[in-house]
Amino acid sequence: MTDRIRLAISGTYSTGKSTTTEALSIATGIPRTHAMTSREILMDLIPGKTVMELNAMELVMLGLRRFEERVHNEGVGVDSFISDGGVFHEWVYFEARMRVGINPGAPWWFGAIKQVAGLPVKRFYQRYTDTLGVVTKARARRIYDAYVHLPVEFDMDPDGHRPVSEKFRRLSDDLLLQSLEEIGLPYHVVGGSIPERLEKIIDIFDLPVVVPVEEAIAQAQSHVHDAIEVLKTDARYHEARRSKSLGRRLAYALRY
Repeated sequence: MTDRIRLAISGTYSTGKSTTTEALSIATGIPRTHAMTSREILMDLIPGKTVMELNAMELVMLGLRRFEERVHNEGVGVDSFISDGGVFHEWVYFEARMRVGINPGAPWWFGAIKQVAGLPVKRFYQRYTDTLGVVTKARARRIYDAYVHLPVEFDMDPDGHRPVSEKFRRLSDDLLLQSLEEIGLPYHVVGGSIPERLEKIIDIFDLPVVVPVEEAIAQAQSHVHDAIEVLKTDARYHEARRSKSLGRRLAYALRY
């Protein structure tokens, strides 16, 4: 049985990462660490916008806030933890936006305007992205013992707060795997249903089981559902989701 482990679980949008990490934490008794979701941060940091409406500097603020949270939550003195994501996730998502478009999933005309608006500054943001990659990957090497990667197996939830481009999601998945190879940490790709995932991860790392797996999954699903429902009751969530006027959408598009 493993006495100490700092395990990160990676996976792009809609791979069941939150449910898997929450259930694994409940089943094993190992604390789960995570950053607030983009939706939660946006309501305080940049109210009134969805992820797809952010400009590059707002995405930088979002990424830095999530990175700050990860560093804080993984450095509180616990010997073992299960990280929902890992520190270089913020680099992966920004790098994917640099390649696919700063607002993947937005209408074609919106993306086209953004491409033109970004010409004078895109080089700066790419250099920032490259630097972020160096910093976050170096930290991952220092802090984690191993990674588990969850492949794309489930449909993406088109909730308006995720970059609803399948191309973007697949690229993010590729970048995550490439980064794991580059970092050199041991990692395992674990797919299947949530119960199958938990059984495999517990077996691979010889983790303790303090709550039966099925019970842990039921609790995790309830926790994740409740967290989403709390978010949906916040008026700022509905403000961000409401339809924007054409003028307002054009104003967003003209700011890279």
